[in-house]
Amino acid sequence: MEKPQLPSGTRDFSPQMMLRRKYILNIMESVFRLHGFGAIETPSIENLKTLQGKYGDEGDQLLFKVLNSGDFLSKANEQFLAEKNSKALIPQIADRGLRYDLTVPLARFVVMNRDKIHFPFKRYQMQPVWRADRPQKGRYREFWQCDIDVVGANSIVSEAELVEMYQEVFQKLNLGIVVRFNHRGILDAFLPVLGSQENWNQFMVIIDKADKIGEDGVVNELNIKNLSHAVDAWKWLCETRKIGDFNQTIQALKSYEPIQNESLNKGIADLQLLCNLLGDTSNVQIDLTLARGLSYYTGCVFEVVVNDKRLPEDFRIGSIGGGGRYDNLTGIFGLKDVSGVGVSFGLDRIYDNLDAANLFPEDLTDAPKLLICAMDHESLVYANNISRELRNAGISNEVYPGAVKIKKQLDYANAKGFGYAAIIGQTEFENGTVSLKNLFSGTQEIVEAKQISSKLNHE
Repeated sequence: MEKPQLPSGTRDFSPQMMLRRKYILNIMESVFRLHGFGAIETPSIENLKTLQGKYGDEGDQLLFKVLNSGDFLSKANEQFLAEKNSKALIPQIADRGLRYDLTVPLARFVVMNRDKIHFPFKRYQMQPVWRADRPQKGRYREFWQCDIDVVGANSIVSEAELVEMYQEVFQKLNLGIVVRFNHRGILDAFLPVLGSQENWNQFMVIIDKADKIGEDGVVNELNIKNLSHAVDAWKWLCETRKIGDFNQTIQALKSYEPIQNESLNKGIADLQLLCNLLGDTSNVQIDLTLARGLSYYTGCVFEVVVNDKRLPEDFRIGSIGGGGRYDNLTGIFGLKDVSGVGVSFGLDRIYDNLDAANLFPEDLTDAPKLLICAMDHESLVYANNISRELRNAGISNEVYPGAVKIKKQLDYANAKGFGYAAIIGQTEFENGTVSLKNLFSGTQEIVEAKQISSKLNHE
């Protein structure tokens, strides 16, 4: 029989891993709710018409398509089948797809529920997304995003709030990070340099891959795509990363003659206001090479990278969060003039970083506090009655299923991290007591059954 395997780019999660994931999610959710964000969920599948055209050509290629139900080939064009023309065939055999992110479904949700929600609409959403990407370290085909968005407000106050929420979450997780930021207006200012909108689009796609292919890799791709006239602009952008200081970087922008226009002025004004609004800028950094690839960003863009010396030197992983302003997104679905801004937390990559740096709390456990151990079958009913009363009192516990040797039961308790074991034999059964053992200290005492709850609550 063939050994079962997982699809490439997916993972199983053990109880311990789920405990750690929920630890991250609970911290995020606590911060989200403190800032007045409410939760929503959307379906795993969306109509392909909803998804396509929102992520650029490369993003569209990474969409997982879902075959139509029934005989999906019955209406397929025979010529397309014979030619193996998958691009032409897909619209005939698949009209749904797995969601690529949580932002486009949000836009669809807002448009469909615009009469039921209040603006500005502040929502958070924590669900899995799917991308038909090549799996590698830190990059999965199924992974979770945790998004926070403000829809219906065009003030930079919203951007500042999102950045501060990044800071608060990672402070609570005890993970050192840097929030990199830029503005599409600054990148738009390079349109005259590039000569056409098509050239500008290609330029953005290429420089967005800089973290993967390096600065020289960007130069090579620019030359391959007949954008050699953009190499100087790219090298200038790279030089600004060495400046470090925000105000000096802004002065460099104002002095770079080829891009002096209204787009640049708008971008600079927004970024200056953003920095003025933030209470802490120690882990916030301007990066003019940052060009988020998704085509709907129109204002500030953000990316979170880990900057923590406790990580192993050979541990390398991409960004763990990002986002930006997308003023025109809902217009695609018929709702115009609604501004939005949002950022995402990459749960899986955050987990990998915390794990590599040994930053999960050591006492993180979901084991019940008490294991009730029956020494014989006559004691099992008594054990179950005690268990029921303790649960009613809010004490998590578990009855070992069966009256097996006490060593086996205690080994089970130790393996699962129980704090206590209530051992019941014939004497305890007859006297209405238990032998309560502290599994950490090894001490043991006789306790009346009705006193177990108060005894554990005071330990």
